[in-house]
Amino acid sequence: MGVLTRYIVKEVVKGSSVALLLLLTLYNLFTFSDQLQDLGKGNYGLKQILIYLTLTSPRIIYELTPSAALLGSLFVVGAMANNREIVAIRATGLSTFWIIRTIMLAGLVLVIGAVLIGEYVAPPSERAAQVLRTTALHDGVVLRSQYGMWLREGNRFINVRKILDDGSLADVRIYEIDDSHKLKEITHAEHAQFEGDEQWQLKGVKHSEIGEQRIFASSQATEAWKSSIDADLLKVAVVDSDNLSLYDLFMYIDFLKENNQKSQIYELAFWSRLINPLVTFVMLMVSAPFVIGIGRGTSTGARILIGVLIGTTFNIFDKIAGHVGLVYDMNPVLMAVLPSLLVFCGAVYAVRRVS
Repeated sequence: MGVLTRYIVKEVVKGSSVALLLLLTLYNLFTFSDQLQDLGKGNYGLKQILIYLTLTSPRIIYELTPSAALLGSLFVVGAMANNREIVAIRATGLSTFWIIRTIMLAGLVLVIGAVLIGEYVAPPSERAAQVLRTTALHDGVVLRSQYGMWLREGNRFINVRKILDDGSLADVRIYEIDDSHKLKEITHAEHAQFEGDEQWQLKGVKHSEIGEQRIFASSQATEAWKSSIDADLLKVAVVDSDNLSLYDLFMYIDFLKENNQKSQIYELAFWSRLINPLVTFVMLMVSAPFVIGIGRGTSTGARILIGVLIGTTFNIFDKIAGHVGLVYDMNPVLMAVLPSLLVFCGAVYAVRRVS
């Protein structure tokens, strides 16, 4: 790698890192403002909010990397164009393709860092963030295991084996102990539906009361159950695509298909995650026309405005395409690739015109 190549790569990576830090700070400020609305609920205090922001930051870094690359490239290489450095580079005989290739090399460094964070750091930290927030808000104790989810409410321990698509529960077990920590009663319900105001409706209920010498068994078709456990607390057990790595997403999609369940949401998330590193290169390609020829002499503020407009427009278009694909049951691969492909083709056309 030549001196000039190292210089451009270092400057683009440095500029993109600064842009990423600024975007992350701005995003976390908005999130912090939103989280303040729940301050004081349950055990959710300022400390928990700050920990929550810290734990969600890896996912945000992964998602913001393409936008940061765009802003960093516009700012750094654009400044080089204003200082006539790009003109000097081209005067030495280096082509426009060489400049773009060098910018893409900087993008490769950013992509490697983003993928490592997105696959190995973000999923576990995102899960921890959701558990922290939900349990603190509802003052509950949650444990996820191979036997479902466990919750504690006073002297009752609740085991939920299944959470259905409509938010109701299946295969619920409630263990109640006395003050001397001896098992007093076991309740099993085939189905549980939250009706609001701390009220649950149990169906297919079987009771087992454990006495000193005997066990008394009874059953009921339906039974009202009063519990302070909020239905939102159970959301921590729902599989969220943000909490899964690419491999975990692939395995979960395979599991859903084998059990004839809907998997479109997770397929779209899988392909979007797979395409996300390539979006960084697309954003760098978009920046090329503005720093090589079109944007010469443009101020720093104008470049930042251009980057924000392009990045925001792309993100909106990408989200719309994803939702349209889900609504109309379109191919998730196509809907994940289409926005990036269209933008890339437009960028290539613009670069050819500048060249």
